[in-house]
Amino acid sequence: MAKQRLKSDLPTKVCPVCSRPFTWRKKWEKCWSEVKYCSDRCRNRRSQVDSLEG
Repeated sequence: MAKQRLKSDLPTKVCPVCSRPFTWRKKWEKCWSEVKYCSDRCRNRRSQVDSLEG
């Protein structure tokens, strides 16, 4: 049986919408390099943030 990894040992990224760090999840195992947003809510709000910046 494999040893469990501590949550603090998992890779993290910062969400460009809310600027909060988020941690790797099992469901993102195959697409971690493509993940940009911490949640569906932030993914849906990305257009509002883009319009405020531009």
